[in-house]
Formats: sequence, structure tokens, C-alpha cells
Amino acid sequence: MANVYTVKQVNMYIKNMFAQDFMLNRIYVKGEVSNCKYHTSGHIYFSLKDESGTIACVMFAGQRGGLSFRMCEGQQVIVFGAVSIYERSGSYQLYAKEIRLDGEGVLYERFQALKRELEEMGMFAPEYKKPIPSFARTVGVVTAPTGAAVRDIMNISRRRNPFVQLILYPAQVQGEGAKESIIRGIRLLEQKQVDVIIVGRGGGSIEDLWAFNEEEVARAIFNCQVPVISAVGHETDTTISDYVADLRAPTPSAAAELAVWDYRLYENQMYEYRMKLVRRMEQQISMSRMRLSQYQTRFRYLHPGTKLREQRQRMIDIQEEFQMVMEQKLQAARHRLAIQVERMNGLSPLRKLNQGYAYVEKQWEDEKKTVRKTDQVRQGDTLSIYVSDGVIRAEVTDTQNLSYEM
Repeated sequence: MANVYTVKQVNMYIKNMFAQDFMLNRIYVKGEVSNCKYHTSGHIYFSLKDESGTIACVMFAGQRGGLSFRMCEGQQVIVFGAVSIYERSGSYQLYAKEIRLDGEGVLYERFQALKRELEEMGMFAPEYKKPIPSFARTVGVVTAPTGAAVRDIMNISRRRNPFVQLILYPAQVQGEGAKESIIRGIRLLEQKQVDVIIVGRGGGSIEDLWAFNEEEVARAIFNCQVPVISAVGHETDTTISDYVADLRAPTPSAAAELAVWDYRLYENQMYEYRMKLVRRMEQQISMSRMRLSQYQTRFRYLHPGTKLREQRQRMIDIQEEFQMVMEQKLQAARHRLAIQVERMNGLSPLRKLNQGYAYVEKQWEDEKKTVRKTDQVRQGDTLSIYVSDGVIRAEVTDTQNLSYEM
């Protein structure tokens, strides 16, 4: 019996055959869009058909960057991707990576080739990008003199800052001679020494925007000494000028907002800064006044006059205290003196004499001596007897010794 394979094995085998085929991994398929459905997951399911057949296609959400327009029934498109088999259903389909409208293929290839070449030369490198001035006074505009682009730029510039001067170079932005006109406009505005240049136009097909994909225009933007803002087409349109320019704006209106600073915004900021400054000055003045009051209080406390008054008061207090201590000392001394006086009075001979006692004194050679005992005198000695009112002179006639036991 011959070998028997499962459906899964057969599908996997066929899938490997697709995967090993180089042409099927990088293939461009041209046809008409049909059965186009945008899934809620972000995937796009559709079919390509021509007069002879149909092929199922899918573009996953992660590949949506390769689609620059919204697909709809009946469009003629060229799809780049890989053909592989869907194992569950056993059917093959085209997994799309890029989708573009038919008729743009040649131009798109030229665009991709020039983009790769200029990128390899470093013309897209961020280190060559010049900063856009924050406060531009003159803005050069290279665009068509009529159309929505120039009107949008003028209206937004007038609204944001009427003091910014716009210098328009009326360039041809489409058709034969467009690239030369754009290059002349860039160089003339560079000679005018404007602060920033806006190069752009409104939206259109890839053929309409092709002047901004020319290498000469890209080199003119790259070599310009004035910062250049590229504003070509709508937000989904991308040109070589966008990559070379110092800044890309999705639309001409956005370019005007990037180039012209908002006068009202800075006026409001200046008002806020002024109010902050006033509040800060008021706070500083209040703090300075508080410090001044503290310094005045401290100065009054530390003033020499205050110190002198304090020292004078202290001297007065010390003097009063000294006087009080002296009075106490004197009072105590007077008290002690009175006691001593009383004691002396008690021992005073005069008081004794007043009490009836007498004081007897004898002249002994050249010295007077007090007579205390009878044996100190002899008969015939002259004695001086001191009484309370005077002296009695007496002569000893006799002595009598009387002994008393104490």
C-alpha cells in the first residue's frame, strides 16, 4: 500500500514549497480590488482580480504602514508581498506588505531608489539638521501664489503673530520647470537672510508632488544655510524633501505653526512672569520690612544709650545695695559699740568712784603706782586718793592688814 499523508502534512509540504520559491516571497501583483473588508483587529482582507481569475489577499495590522490610502472596491492597485498557504483552509493567499495605486509604480520605484541613495550619503542624518529658531522675525515661503497652502500659512501666521513678516516666493510647484522654480525660491530667500523657510504645497497624487522628490530640490534644501521646514501634501504624503529638510510638517498649516511663534502665548507668559515678579517683589519687600523691624528692635536693645542706661541703673542698684549693706554693717557696729560701751561703763573707774569707791595712788620715785595692799605703803608716805569729785592728799599714819577669804 502506498504512503498515506495527513492533510496537515500535505499543507505543510506545499507551504514549504512556497517558502522556498524566491519569486513568491517578493512578488508584485497587479489587479482590481474586490471584497475589501477592514477588520476590527486592524487587518485588511480583500481580493485581487482580473479578467482571468482571483487571488485572496490579506494585509496584517503591523504592515499598515505600507498603505498610504484607504482601499475601496474597484481600485486598480499593485500589491507587494509574499504568496503562502493558509494551512487551516488549504488555500493560498497573498500576504501584502505594500499597496499602491496602479500607475504610480515607476515613480514609486524612482522614489525608493533616490531615497536609498540620499540616505546612504547621509543627507537624512539628524546631525545635519539645523534647529528652527524659536522667535523668527522673517519667514520665507516657497509655494504657489494661489491655493489653500499659501492662504493657510498667511491666516495662521496672522493669527499667531501679526508682527512676523512673511516673504513669499511664488514658485511653480507642479509640472515642467517646477523643480527649477522651487530651487530658485530657496536660494533667493536664503540671500534675503530670512530666519526660516517653508517649502511646500497642498496635497495631490505622487505625480503632482513629484517636484519635491527631485534630487536637485533635495540638494538645494540640504545645502541651504537657513533652516528649512518641508510641508508637502497632507499628513500621509511623504516626499524626499521631507527627509532632507531640517523639520517636516504634516501640512502647510502645521508648518506655519512651527515657524511662527504665538505672540499671544508669550504675551500671556510675560503677564504671568510679571505677576510672579510682582508677587516675588512684594514677598521680598515684606520680608525685608520684617527683617528691618527685627533689626530696629535689636538695635534698640544693643544701642549704647540702652547699654549705658542699663549700666547706670545697675550702678544705682549696686549703690543702693551697697548703702543698705553699709547701713546694716554700721547698725551692727553701732550695736556692738553700744554693748562695748556698756561693758566699758561697767568697768569704768569713774563709775566705781560715783558708787562710793576711791582710787589710791602713791608716788614711787618717778612713777605713780596704784596702792592695792597695805604693805605697799609706809608710815609717812603721801597718798593721792581719787574720789568722784576730786583728789585728796593724805599722809599715812598707820596701816592695818585685814585679810578676807574669798
